Amino acid sequence: MDRDIRGVDDVLRLLDGLFAPEADSWTSDAAAWWDSLYADRSRPVPFFVPKPDENLVSYLDRGLITPGRALDLGCGAGRNALHLASLGFEVDAVDLSSAAIAWAEDRARDAGAKIRFHCGDALASAGTELGGTYDLIYDSSCFHHLPPHRRISYLDFLDRALAPGGHLAMTCFAAGGMGSELSDTDFYRQAGLQGGIFHGGLAYTPESLRWLFSDLTEVELRRMQGESPESLSFGEPFLWTALFRRDRPQHGPRRSTGRGQEGFQVPSRTGRFRSARG
Repeated sequence: MDRDIRGVDDVLRLLDGLFAPEADSWTSDAAAWWDSLYADRSRPVPFFVPKPDENLVSYLDRGLITPGRALDLGCGAGRNALHLASLGFEVDAVDLSSAAIAWAEDRARDAGAKIRFHCGDALASAGTELGGTYDLIYDSSCFHHLPPHRRISYLDFLDRALAPGGHLAMTCFAAGGMGSELSDTDFYRQAGLQGGIFHGGLAYTPESLRWLFSDLTEVELRRMQGESPESLSFGEPFLWTALFRRDRPQHGPRRSTGRGQEGFQVPSRTGRFRSARG
């Protein structure tokens, strides 16, 4: 008889285990599925093109983000990491798939780009290899492959990895364009646990994205522009593009906690404790 759930991490792992193996596209166990996708580099997959996302190019052209330390989350074959490195960013890039990482390394070598590639789950074990915080976390369609309960892990990762003043830039499936539109509740009640439906990912509305990332300040949220094959950028209109900023803390008069002490401990989203100052 198992009675071993004593924290949020335990609950998250239990929920992971409810999914059929073929439904998993987010843990390290899913690496083989992604490896099979990236194994054939000639496959006509839209995001295999060696082009950066049009929204990323736009943010940079307009000065909404500037060079600093960047993390490409779910980097695939490295197209966005290469663009960031070419503009002077110090880039880490992580992906579950060793086949994707090998392809990205080949592209970086051909371009003479210096990028640190990591193979693994950034929200779990690979996250320990990514030291410090980032001025930019770029997520090109990684987020929508997470099941609802793993958004907690994602937000906790942002709490730790996104620097004050830094930006989260992302693309994800747009409701009405692509992805499952089941509610979070129905996702667990219906086919999500059985596979099939989930490898396509989850669709989001602007309102849901604003709520989920309400700890950050919205800079821009719009549909991705469709780009022609001749364009130097990648773009598909079934995706949302979003840019959020973590505002720097305001240093004002300290509020009293009413506890007669400098600070106290509050739990993070994953059940660990962090210091909170009054």
